[in-house]
Amino acid sequence: MHFLSEDLEQYIAKHSEPEPPLLEELSRETHLKVIQARMITGHFQGRVLSMLSHIIAPKRILEIGTYTGYSALCLAEGLVSNGSLHTIEVNPELAHIQKKYFEKSDYSKQIHTYLGNALDIIPQFEQPFDLVFIDAEKKQYDAYFEAVLKVSKPGTVILSDNVLWTGKVVAPLDPKDKTTQALLEYNKKLATDPRVQTSLLPIRDGLTMSRVL
Repeated sequence: MHFLSEDLEQYIAKHSEPEPPLLEELSRETHLKVIQARMITGHFQGRVLSMLSHIIAPKRILEIGTYTGYSALCLAEGLVSNGSLHTIEVNPELAHIQKKYFEKSDYSKQIHTYLGNALDIIPQFEQPFDLVFIDAEKKQYDAYFEAVLKVSKPGTVILSDNVLWTGKVVAPLDPKDKTTQALLEYNKKLATDPRVQTSLLPIRDGLTMSRVL
């Protein structure tokens, strides 16, 4: 589902920062070799993530859902010189693409990858994060959020992707659609949770930005 016309989407991309060559290469390989390549962050949203990361200038970033590594590389662009990005992926079949492009990037020594269930891995972190990007199993968003709060601090920014779910959040709900139901509950929670300040941004498939209070 396109929330904007294809012409407007092309215009927006054309009048935003160009896609870096390495990310363009990664996007091409993802679309050629990976099933459900539409899950990749992509040019415009990637530049938004990069911009937000630059504004925040994080020392520590946590990403839940690496996929092929596109969003991690975008977020890494804003890291301070001694900063680190920790990214978690449950699918081992994507590791070879991640490794290839992380090693080709300027951030190879700053990106740390983890394979497994994020809910098992997150509690192992001892230091708080400045920026978090949640983009994994949608039915687990609430659990990810609660786990992330425990490794956050006042001012930590938590980004949640795909919160509009191709418009299903405003369509009649199919009782069998547990994913949409989970996102409806998650969106309502973030909008009213006194622990965070939240704005839902109509970027691509919906990107919620929450700031820990």
